[in-house]
Amino acid sequence: MERLVCLVIGYVFGLLQTGYLVGKLNHIDIRKEGSGNAGSTNAVRVMGWKAGLMTFAGDVLKCVLAIFLVRYLYRGSEYLPLLAMYAGMGATLGHNFPFYLKFKGGKGIAVLAGLVVSTNPAMVPIPLAAFLIAVIFSRYVSLGSLLASTLFFIEVATFGQYGIFKMAAPYLYEMYILVLLLTILAWYRHKENIKRLLAGEENRFGSGKKK
Repeated sequence: MERLVCLVIGYVFGLLQTGYLVGKLNHIDIRKEGSGNAGSTNAVRVMGWKAGLMTFAGDVLKCVLAIFLVRYLYRGSEYLPLLAMYAGMGATLGHNFPFYLKFKGGKGIAVLAGLVVSTNPAMVPIPLAAFLIAVIFSRYVSLGSLLASTLFFIEVATFGQYGIFKMAAPYLYEMYILVLLLTILAWYRHKENIKRLLAGEENRFGSGKKK
């Protein structure tokens, strides 16, 4: 029951579609412009850096707040990191599949950034470095996003095996499965980007607005 509650809490927070709301402030439906995605990358392309940063910050913050609430409600739980991960999963699902926008949301990478920060700040440098290096040298945001999500899974498994989360093995393995599902979801949401990357047709960041 606790897991379901945390998932629902995360989903409710994830429903705050920052990109959509920022777009409305600019009299734009972000889902009908650029790539049609409600995330921060498309917000930058369509509305500029200020809107993109607002979108990114909002999407990160909603995940952080969801996890903060869960950590407060279930403080003292023997498997609190697992419950926090359920909140992160819920926030990702709410962001990616908001029911009130016909389940058309973002791809969850900014939410993932909030999840990384909330899980353990020590995990931030490696995914962040991989993302920045990929984007700087290839200008493919999608490539950086896929690398970051995959490295987060590897980090969670590594930190877990070293006892950082201080949970019994069954809870730990359940947490690994959750993060693996999040990684698979990130790759699934980027399936069109992957096709374009393989075909050499992916839109490079900074190359102008995608029509």
